Amino acid sequence: MNKNFHDYTVKKIDGKHFNLAEYKGKTLLVVNVASECGLTPQYEALEKLYEKYQNKGLEVLGFPANEFGAQEPGSNSEIQNFCVSKFGVKFPMFEKIVVKGEGQHPLFNYLTHIQPEAQKVNGDAFEEKLKTYGIHRENKIDILWNFEKFLVNKNGEVIARFAPDVTPDHVIITKAIESSLK
Repeated sequence: MNKNFHDYTVKKIDGKHFNLAEYKGKTLLVVNVASECGLTPQYEALEKLYEKYQNKGLEVLGFPANEFGAQEPGSNSEIQNFCVSKFGVKFPMFEKIVVKGEGQHPLFNYLTHIQPEAQKVNGDAFEEKLKTYGIHRENKIDILWNFEKFLVNKNGEVIARFAPDVTPDHVIITKAIESSLK
């Protein structure tokens, strides 16, 4: 396992390799996203966050994943078209990857091990709701659902993790971002 977020290489949504070291000196909000989820409207709030703080050093990084209810079935091209046409997404999007379980991408293995627990604003209510649909998390450090968020500071250190139902415009996220941008 690498020791820093900047040590990883991923693929952009167009298939081109991208070294995350390109983001040295930036604050990053890393989000596993999906196009057919009840939380998909968070794309709008993520884009607003990106537009508000980008000139201060924030990058929002979207990583489509299909592990949760098969809610990201599209190809990379279809995902990109959806994000731009439906939500006007301009923040960087990356190739669809596996964020939990068998075949988990090394980047998300790193993120979940460095920040094994997400901050919540509604206690375990969201996880309990998922259980009513028969959805149970096998490992407590696994990503719970689409739109879980990781905050990475300018030095590539993972400093926070937020539950899927913590919206991008929630005060605990904006305060954490503002603190990291200083």
